[in-house]
Amino acid sequence: MPNTNVFRGSDATLVLAVDDNSTVEGGLADGLINEYEFSNIVGRLRNVQVQVQNDVKPYHEIGKRFPTEMRPGNVNIYGSAERAHINGAMLRLLLGDAAKSPPPGDPIAQPAFNIVINLKNPALPDNNSKVVVFGVKFDSWSFSLPEDDFVMEQISFRAVRIASEETS
Repeated sequence: MPNTNVFRGSDATLVLAVDDNSTVEGGLADGLINEYEFSNIVGRLRNVQVQVQNDVKPYHEIGKRFPTEMRPGNVNIYGSAERAHINGAMLRLLLGDAAKSPPPGDPIAQPAFNIVINLKNPALPDNNSKVVVFGVKFDSWSFSLPEDDFVMEQISFRAVRIASEETS
């Protein structure tokens, strides 16, 4: 019987990490992680979407009706996540140094993070999966206060690369 895991959103946690703190963007992210103590779990995930889009380009030779070769193009990684927590630091993460008053006059670097999504099945504690999204920059951040529900915030992001790992 194959070893398969079925994960639910309640099995996932979100951790923010820094890949390279020697860069300006990584240094900003490292400072925010230390200031807000993000080194541990940021929160449970809800409605996480990570999308990888590869722009495949067909190559047509002269006189050929069908493409003779499919060439890889740009790889775009983007996604979004909702969380059932209010975390005022999320706006600071999106704005970077522009959140300070008065904002700096120089060009503003935006923090770049790694998002680590840990998936652990409580029925099989020795098996877990991990999805790491590298070089994440937050595109947008929203906050909603519904009348009869939980306060929600949502982020969308773009990333540089993605990796997955499963251990058992």
